[in-house]
Order: sequence, then structure tokens, then C-alpha cells
Amino acid sequence: MTVSTTLADTISGRVLVGDDIPVAYRADRSGNRPDGEPRVLIIAANVDDVRRAVSFAADAGLSVVVRGAGTGLAGGASAGTGSMVLDVSRLDRILEISPTDELAVVEAGVSAAVLDDAARRHGLRYAPDPASAAISTIGGNIATNAGGLRCVKYGVTGDSVLGLNVVLADGRLLTTGRRTVKGVAGFDLTSLFTGSEGTLGVIVSATVRLQPLPVRTVTIAAHFDDVEAAASAASAVLAARVRPAMLELLDAASVREAQDFLGVRTDAAGAFIVAQTDGFGAEAEAEVVAATFREFTSRLTVGADAATADELLAVRRAALPALQRHGRVLIEDIAVPRSRIADAVRRITEIADRHASRIFTFGHAGDGNLHPIIVIPEHDDAAVERAEAAADAIFSTALDLGGTITAEHGVGVLKRRWLERELGPDSVEIQRRVRDALDPGGLFNPGKVL
Repeated sequence: MTVSTTLADTISGRVLVGDDIPVAYRADRSGNRPDGEPRVLIIAANVDDVRRAVSFAADAGLSVVVRGAGTGLAGGASAGTGSMVLDVSRLDRILEISPTDELAVVEAGVSAAVLDDAARRHGLRYAPDPASAAISTIGGNIATNAGGLRCVKYGVTGDSVLGLNVVLADGRLLTTGRRTVKGVAGFDLTSLFTGSEGTLGVIVSATVRLQPLPVRTVTIAAHFDDVEAAASAASAVLAARVRPAMLELLDAASVREAQDFLGVRTDAAGAFIVAQTDGFGAEAEAEVVAATFREFTSRLTVGADAATADELLAVRRAALPALQRHGRVLIEDIAVPRSRIADAVRRITEIADRHASRIFTFGHAGDGNLHPIIVIPEHDDAAVERAEAAADAIFSTALDLGGTITAEHGVGVLKRRWLERELGPDSVEIQRRVRDALDPGGLFNPGKVL
């Protein structure tokens, strides 16, 4: 069975084979590269292309690795020997926006930023706001149940997903969920596929919830003497029973790198928190946030204009690209109970010293999701070994504090060996049974997650 005679003539999109497949399709942003090369690349133009590609792969004995924008950070889109890469990024239409029902129907290749822009024309917005919102696809966001800056108030991607269309291993197109706000008929298959990392089927479209644009937004930023004080301030804000839409933390080293990357000249020093409150009670909540911060620092900035917000948030968004200038980065995404944020930050600092590794810590303090970023100089094998040991210690810390090894990036390849320690053998076994029931031939993303 050859691609040219059985598939290429039936696909509306593109079919590439062997050496014609760009090397970028072997890996995602994690940099994980499996052995060998993918055999086939399908750049699907529509849902029928996806169904034909999946059926062909099953007949030809190829595994299917689904790919959107390739922004994943856990190796979930890495593709090696015996694989078909199925690129769904060209399924990029917004099929419907319903202002009355406050929902949208979108194909998997639409980015969160594009949908958000379209929703704003109707006085609405798409709340999930991953750092990669401008380039990552909603299909990929759903597959990893991605988080983002607004998670503390609006939840992760899955909290905005009402229903899905998914191509199964036998080529059928399954519709899950509904358009209503409530509904409990049958098992929640939408949640089953959300966060499944391409192991159960190919997400081709989604019905997602939209939110009203907030009538007011206030941004509060503060600098602290050290990251432990900043983490304590973040915990204190949450203990004050306010729910900011955003509560982001950066340690001092991350702030310096981000400011240098942006070319910002400032005398502000130390760790940094930027918070936002929104809605009709934005000012009242902002007063509580600011008063709480003042218990830890006097260096505050409060503003209600969009320009101030953009300027302050630019530092947070620049943190990762700033660090990527200095070599390879291991981007972790642990989460701990919000009461243990300061403990986690303190232990990460100790881990960096113990393993002689450069670790920069920032993340979504509002929901306990921290990103300890380990920077590894190029061509330094010893630094790689120290970094891997440090990452193991970070995962242990997260679990010891009652947290998780991954809050939004997924398990993929890189965290498989930690999964059973977190979930336990019974949970892993049940999940494997579910996977086998939906994909008995092991077609989708073998070697990932479980």
C-alpha cells in the first residue's frame, strides 16, 4: 500500500513523504526528538481529510501524531519511526459566534487570540489566555487542557469547553457535549477528551463558552524584596477572599531578564507580582489587593487604563522568551495548594543551590501554578545532568506539598515516569483501559502519557 496511490489523490490538503517532511514536524517546543523520522505528513484541509488520514494510518500500520501549532512543552507532538503526522492547523474557521447564547463553534486550528478578537466585536471574550494564545491552537489547548493568565478567576481551557467533534480510531466522527449551560445526560465524554493529549482521538472542532467583556479592569503591580515575600503576598490576597482575574508572580532574576529583553529602563528591583481585578467590583477588589500587598511592600503601581496594563503585563509575557536567549530551557509547570506557594518557591531556591543549576521561577500564583525554568548552557553535558536532577527534585517537591507534576502542559513523553507516583497504579490502570477501549490498535500517539 503506497501513499501515492491510496491517499494522496483523496486528500484536499497536502501529503508529504520521507525527506520532503520538514524537520520541524518531528518535535514540539519541548525539543524532545524521538528516534527515526515520520513516514507521512498530512496537512489536512477539512474534517474529511482527517477521517481519511486516520483510516489510512490504521490500514497501513502507522501511528498518528496530531499536531496544531507545535507549541506543546511535554513532547506530546514528537513524531518518529512509523508515524503519520496529522497537521490540523489549517482547520482554522470560526464557524459560529452566538452572542445570545454566549458561545462559539470553532475548528481546531483557530488560535485563542483570533477567537477572542472575534468575540470582542460582540461584547464578549474567550476567557482562556495561555501565554502562547497568539500562536497555539484551540485544539491543542483542549488536548492539554491548557491554563493561562486568567485561570484564577475563569478556570482552565476545559472550563470553557461545552462540546467537541472528535475523529475516532475507526474513522467515525463523534459529537460530544451540548450547547446548553447545563446538561447531565450520559457520561461526560467532553471532559474525557479534554486533556487527553491526542491519545484518544483527533479533536477537529469545539463548542466553547464565551464571557461578557468586563465593564472595568484595574491592574495592580508590586515589587518585593524577594520572591518568598512575593509568594506570601499572593497567598495573602487569596486568603482575603477576593478573586482577581489574574495574579502573576516573577522572581527577581526573571524580572531582570524580561526587562532587558524588552529594553525597559527602570529602577524597580526585586520580585514582581502583577494582578488584575475586573467586572463591576473591580475597584473594590483592587483596593483589597493593594492593601494586602502593602503589608509586604510599599512599592505599588495601580492603574485602570489599558496602556498601564499592557506595559505591566509585557514584563510577565516576556519572561520565557527572555530566558530562551541563554540556551536550552526546561520549562516545568508544577502546581501546589495555594497555601503552599511560598513553601514551594523556597524549596525551588534550595534545589537550585543544591544542584548548581540556574532556575528562574514565575507563574500563575493565583492558582498555585509555578513555572520553575531551568536554563542549560549549550554544549554543557554536566549542566544537563544537574538540570535533570533538579527537575526530579522539583517534581518531588510538588507532590510532597500535595500538588501535581503538571498543571497545564501535560505529561507527553517527558513526565511519564512520574505519572504513576502522582496518580497511583489503580488510576493508571483504569486510564489505560479507557484508552484501549477507544483505540484498541494503539493508533494515536503511542508512547505518550500512559
